Amino acid sequence: MTPASTVRHPVFARAWHRLTPGIERELGPCRRELLAGLSGRVVEVGAGNGMNFRHYPDTVTEVVAVEPEPYLRARAEAAARAASVPIVVCDGLAGALAFADESFDAAVACLVLCSVPDQASALAELRRVATVEGELRFLEHVRAGATGKARIQEALDRSRLWPLVAGGCHCARDTVAAISAAGFAIDQVRELNLGPGWLNTNPHVLGAARRRA
Repeated sequence: MTPASTVRHPVFARAWHRLTPGIERELGPCRRELLAGLSGRVVEVGAGNGMNFRHYPDTVTEVVAVEPEPYLRARAEAAARAASVPIVVCDGLAGALAFADESFDAAVACLVLCSVPDQASALAELRRVATVEGELRFLEHVRAGATGKARIQEALDRSRLWPLVAGGCHCARDTVAAISAAGFAIDQVRELNLGPGWLNTNPHVLGAARRRA
């Protein structure tokens, strides 16, 4: 198993952190929608620089935020100190969570399932640590429905150039199907574009699923 401490994307991490203030003008409302109505204890994987933290509702009693990239984790720790709900930031991998079975009321995956090495393993871990009927909230970019664009996305992923410069990101994943295959029932999902529609990281999906028993 790869130690979490070996996940390093120093150039991408710094670029992402500098870009987020501008991106948040459009992404911030989506984050609020993503997290609205959550309660109890929540695990967030791939928390990045902690941009979700300000949007958690007061009904959440604790957030455990997992982030393996050291630069982003340090930024997340700073964001946690300014949050209105208790947040613990820790090192770790989405595919090997160091938590007990059924220990969280909800799980959050936001712009991370594109970059985990193995989606199935990460989603299996999220299902394992969620309570029965526990929620998974997700905001992710996914494979385009248009055949031409999907082919471009696949070519970028195969080239390894895009994953290299974008922190391990893959833009041709069918993430909604993967969530369903991992043992979650999709409650709601809607498609949206963030930024210009032609970007290889569009479309996005915003939704909620519930762990099947």
